[in-house]
Amino acid sequence: MRFRLPTSFSELRQRWAAALSGPQMLAFVPALTLAGFWFGGEAALVVIACALPAIWLMLGGVDGVVARRLARVTSSGVMSPDAFAAKVHSMRQDARGADRNSAIFAIELDEYALLTTRFEPGALDRILKTISSRIAGASRDSDIISRIGDCRFAVCLGPVQHLDLESCIQMSGRLQQAIEEPISLDGTSIYTSACVGFCLLSRAPGADGQDWINGGLAALQEAQRRGPASVRAYSVELHSRLKHRADLRDEVAAALERGHIQPWFQPQISTDTGKVTGFEALARWIHPDRGAISPAEFLPAIEDAGLLERLAEVMIYHTFTAIKAWDSAGLHVPHVGVNFSGSELGNPRLVDKVQWELDRFDLTPDRLAVEILETVVTDTSNDTITRNINALTALGCRVDLDDFGTGHASIASIRRFGVGRIKIDRSFVMKADRDPEQQRMISAVLTMAERLGVETLAEGVETVGEHALLAQLGCDYVQGFGIARPMPFEKTLDWVRTHEAKLQDAPAIPLRRTN
Repeated sequence: MRFRLPTSFSELRQRWAAALSGPQMLAFVPALTLAGFWFGGEAALVVIACALPAIWLMLGGVDGVVARRLARVTSSGVMSPDAFAAKVHSMRQDARGADRNSAIFAIELDEYALLTTRFEPGALDRILKTISSRIAGASRDSDIISRIGDCRFAVCLGPVQHLDLESCIQMSGRLQQAIEEPISLDGTSIYTSACVGFCLLSRAPGADGQDWINGGLAALQEAQRRGPASVRAYSVELHSRLKHRADLRDEVAAALERGHIQPWFQPQISTDTGKVTGFEALARWIHPDRGAISPAEFLPAIEDAGLLERLAEVMIYHTFTAIKAWDSAGLHVPHVGVNFSGSELGNPRLVDKVQWELDRFDLTPDRLAVEILETVVTDTSNDTITRNINALTALGCRVDLDDFGTGHASIASIRRFGVGRIKIDRSFVMKADRDPEQQRMISAVLTMAERLGVETLAEGVETVGEHALLAQLGCDYVQGFGIARPMPFEKTLDWVRTHEAKLQDAPAIPLRRTN
C-alpha cells in the first residue's frame, strides 16, 4: 500500500489520535516510561504520566475513540448514524478549508408501510440490506453512507472541486435508478422507488454537520410532498416555506379551539327543479390578523399536526348547528355533506361519535352526507375503514364518493361501500359545453351511474353553458362557483330565500336523459 501524506491539520490530528489509541501503545508506553526513568529519573516519569493523557485528550480523547469504533461497526460500507454525523462534520470543515464543495443526499423508500404489511421482518431486512448495497454501489469510495431510519438513508459526497445543481440531480437519478431495479426475494420480484432530497454544502444552513444533514432532510420532506420518486434540492426559499409550515402547525391547534376554523357552506341544486337539495361544508380559516387562509395551505398543516379528527369534530358540530338553525328558520335543507379523510375513517370509534352527535342535536342520520375521496376507496386495505363506511350506511347516513374520476374506483368498490351518489370531479366538467371529448366522458359516467342506480352531482360548475349541458345529459345535481361560492352560515339564510324567490320566474331547463 502506498503511503499518503495527510492533506489537512484535521486529518493529521485524526492520525495521531488513532496512533495514541491503538494497540501499538501497549508496547510504546512501557518502553517510553522505562527510557524516561532511565534518563530522567522520577521527574521524567511524572512528566510522561501527565503529558500523554493531555496529548490524547487534545487529539480527540474518548469522543475520538467512540467515533472510530462506531465507524468500524458497519457492514456493506454503511455507517452508523452517530459515526455518519461525526464524519459529516469533519468533512464539512475539510471541504470549507480546501475550498471544495460537497452535498448530502437524504433518501427514503416510498410506500414503506405497504412493504411492512407484505413481508415478515426477516424478508424486510433482506430488502433493506439489498438497497443499502445498491446505494453503496452507486456511490464513490470517498462518499460515506448511513441508514438513518427504518427506510431512510443518507449519503455525503466526498469533497470535490466542482459540484453544481445539475450534477446533484444526476446523482439523485442514479441513486433512484439503482433502488428501482427489481429485488429477487424467494422467487418474487420486488419493485421499490424512493424520494430524494439533497443539500449542497454551498447552500447548507447553520454552521455544523447536523445543520447540513437537516437541510437534506428538509429537501426530502419537500420531495415527499410532491409524490413518489420525486427529487428536491434545499434552498433558502424552501427553508422559509418549511418555517412557515412549522409556524402554521403551531397556530392551527389554537385556531381550532378558538373557533377561527369553521365550515362555510356551498349550495347544491337539482338540475330538474333548481331547488336547493343540500350544502357541502368546507373548512375555512379566518385568521384574526392575516384574514382568510387558503385551505390548500392550512389543511396540510392540520394533517401534519395530527388534528384531522379534531377538525372533523369541529365541522360536524358546526354543521349540525347550522342544520338546526335552517330548520328553525323554516328553510328546507335535506342534508349537508362533510368530508371525512382516511385517518378519520380509520378511527374505530367514528360511528359511535357520529351517532352521539346526531342524538345530541336530535337529527336523523339522513341529514348527514359522508363525503369520501375516491382515492380513499381505491387505495384502502384497512378493514376498519371498510367497516366504518358500511356502518355509517347502515345507520342511515348518505355516502357520497367525492372527486370521482381521479382515483380509478371500480364498480365493485361503489357497491362494496354502499355509495349513494358520485360527485364528478371538476376536471371533467370544466369547459364541457365546448369540448366534445369532455361531453363523451361525462355521458359515460352518467350512463354507468344510471345503470347502478346511483345519483350524480357535478362539481366545479362555473358557467351557464356547463350547467345547461349537465342538465341535458341527465346529471342530477350541480355545485360550483356558477351556482354560488362557499359562504359563512350567516349568509346562507338570505341566499336560500333569494334563490327560492328567483325560481318562481325561472324557465325550466329541458332534460334529455341518455339510455
